[in-house]
Order: sequence, then structure tokens, then C-alpha cells
Amino acid sequence: MSTYSDKLKIFAGNSHPALAEDICEYLGTELLDARAKRFADGEVTVEINETVRGADVFVIQPTSPPVNENIMELLVIVDALRRASARRITAVVPYYGYARQDRKAKPRDPITAKLMANILTAAGARRLLSIDLHAPQIQGFFDIPVDNLYAAPLMVDYFRKKELDDLTAVAPDVGSVKRVRSIAETLNIPMSIIDKRRPKANVAEVMHVIGRSNIQDSNVILFDDIIDTGGTITQAAEALKENGAKKVFACASHGLFSDPALERLKNSTIDEVIVTDSIPQKHSDGLDNLTVLSLAPLVGEAIDRIFKDLSVSVLF
Repeated sequence: MSTYSDKLKIFAGNSHPALAEDICEYLGTELLDARAKRFADGEVTVEINETVRGADVFVIQPTSPPVNENIMELLVIVDALRRASARRITAVVPYYGYARQDRKAKPRDPITAKLMANILTAAGARRLLSIDLHAPQIQGFFDIPVDNLYAAPLMVDYFRKKELDDLTAVAPDVGSVKRVRSIAETLNIPMSIIDKRRPKANVAEVMHVIGRSNIQDSNVILFDDIIDTGGTITQAAEALKENGAKKVFACASHGLFSDPALERLKNSTIDEVIVTDSIPQKHSDGLDNLTVLSLAPLVGEAIDRIFKDLSVSVLF
């Protein structure tokens, strides 16, 4: 039986109902009835079949593929809850779509991560809870509180249980250095960096390994925030094996696995692929070495602390 008052209410769109159910199970409460539907022309409509007046409402909806469909569902649900007089609406977006468009890399580029922040706030969200935003500064795009939690502690716990010797943490590019350093410091292991360049979107080229002496005869934890088409992670793994790594464990907070990622990963030198369930893994059955870690305890604990007005920073 839930210990929560009727002022905590959790809803979900169609993006990842399994994660929402797991979070509710962790909290000992129920996922409430909200149905996102489509009209004949494809327009999104929502039925909120619960009273939310004065409630603290959490909407669980990763904006993973189909990105625009899931974003629109989230916006319509938030708008419906705002118009139903919810006291506060927190958008729980484990994977925040458009996060990689966070700056002008060349003239006339949009900054779509900021646009997302604007429209989500305009819809009525009063807080954002996410996991490993592609760039931490995206928090500054919002004029509402943002809790950016990290998947690194889940990875650390996983590798502690494996009890492997001779571990080395590797950042697949410069942008991943900070998150990989936290793993290296927590596990008290050495760290190396892959020097990579990206000539165009979704194309990566590995140049060389910085800190090659750490790689020889090591079990390598290769950690990035996203595995999208798999080019960066598979090329990095190949470079690490060429430099003497025993095993390569490719880890990511978000397993997007856009085509041709699964084919690349199957044919790669990677020994195990480890991701969280921030994105539903509906089409990855053929990837036999895939391990999916649950975010439910982490997100559930964050929701509990937000609802009770307790510190969330202890979860970082």
C-alpha cells in the first residue's frame, strides 16, 4: 500500500510505459490513467482520467524516437494537466531529445535544445528531471529548476559486482572526459582519452589514444552519454584492442541504436554493451551481449525527494 498522499500523481505517455511502471513499483504507488491518442489526421489528443487539482504531478516521457511524436505527446499531456489545475508539473524526461543541438556550430544553425526548453516551459512544466543531458549547460536554457542526474553510479555499481582486475576508464572523446573521470576516481583506476574528430554529423574518425600505457592488458570501461549510430564507440573499441586491451565494455547512459548501430555493434570487437533503460530497447533482441540497467530506483528516489522537498543533490 502506498504511503503517499493523494497529492502525488504519476502519469506517462506512450514513449516508455514499462519504465514508468517500474518507477511506480519502486515508489509503491500506481501509474494513473492518462491516454495519449491520435485523431485520424495524426493530431495528438489526451484524456486525463484522474483528478489532479492541487496535486504534485510527474509525467514520465523520454523524448526518444519517434522524437517529434513523443515530444508532442509530452507537451499535450503537460498542457492538459496545467489546465486541470495541477499545483506543479514535473517533466521526467530520462532522454532529452534535441540535446545535441545545443550551440551554433556554424552560421545559421538552430539551437534546438533551447527551443525545447522554451516550449516545455510554455506548455506548463515547472520542473525538469533528466538523466545525463548531453551538455550540462542545457540546464541554463531553462528558467525552471532542472535536476540532471547521472548514470555513472549505476555503471560503477555494476563493475564493482563484476570484480574485474586491471580496469581502465576511457573517454571516447573530449566531451566525455568529465563523466568518465568520475568513474575513474570512484573506482580508483587510471583513465585514458580517445582523440576523435567528426567531419560531419553521425560520422566519427578516431585519431589516436591518449594514455596508451594504461590500455595494455587492461579491461576497459568505455563510457559515453549516447550510443546513436555506433560509429564512435565501435571505432574506439577497435583502437583500444589494437593498443592491447583485453576486454572492452562499451557503456552509455542512452542506447539510441539508430541504424546501422546494431549491425556495427554485432560485428565489433566490443565484449559487452551496457546501457540504461532511459530508452525502450524494442529492437535490440539480436544484440546478445547487451545489458540494460534499470533507472527506476534512481528516478524513483528523485521523485520521492522532489515531492517531499528534500535535497536531490545527494543522488548526484
